[in-house]
Amino acid sequence: MTVLLDQLKAGRNRDEAVGQLWERYFAQLVEHARRHLRFRRAAADGEDAALSAFDGFVRAVAAGKFPKLGDRDDLWQVLLMLTANKARNAVRDENRLKRGGAFAAHEIAAADSVPGGVPVASADPDPAEAAVLAEGAERLLAALGDAELRRVAELALAGHTNVETAAAIGKAVASVERKLRRIRETWLNLGFG
Repeated sequence: MTVLLDQLKAGRNRDEAVGQLWERYFAQLVEHARRHLRFRRAAADGEDAALSAFDGFVRAVAAGKFPKLGDRDDLWQVLLMLTANKARNAVRDENRLKRGGAFAAHEIAAADSVPGGVPVASADPDPAEAAVLAEGAERLLAALGDAELRRVAELALAGHTNVETAAAIGKAVASVERKLRRIRETWLNLGFG
């Protein structure tokens, strides 16, 4: 894989490298995207998200992005992160009220439940509740002190996996897990948890 990455970065045998990477990873990326799209009413399917992520990856590498991309583990983490982001973006885009998505605000409020019988919350929280939640979140993040800890917490709270968080901050997954333990300990000491 490192040879293929080197070829892709250098622009040598680019089509061959892209083809081999496609063969090796595309089906797995489709499955990864489908897991993110499961139980959603997204019109986009896993193939669309995986294709967009793979294309974005190839373009980014050609543009000199991902300079620390050195081995198959780094490659896989980046591809997973990009695919998950594309799947989430597809759901977000579909859900936008201005596009008349399947989960437009009026439909969410009227819906009784989703698969599994879990009630659906209103799309528009009470402004007072939103202010209290935002203030609480700010206090929790401020209590962490360290900017990198805050970033890890924000990514985790946004639903990113440890692998995606590691790729986003340029650290190993083990480092992210240590940071998450530190965040939990800090918040537990504050009485949250």
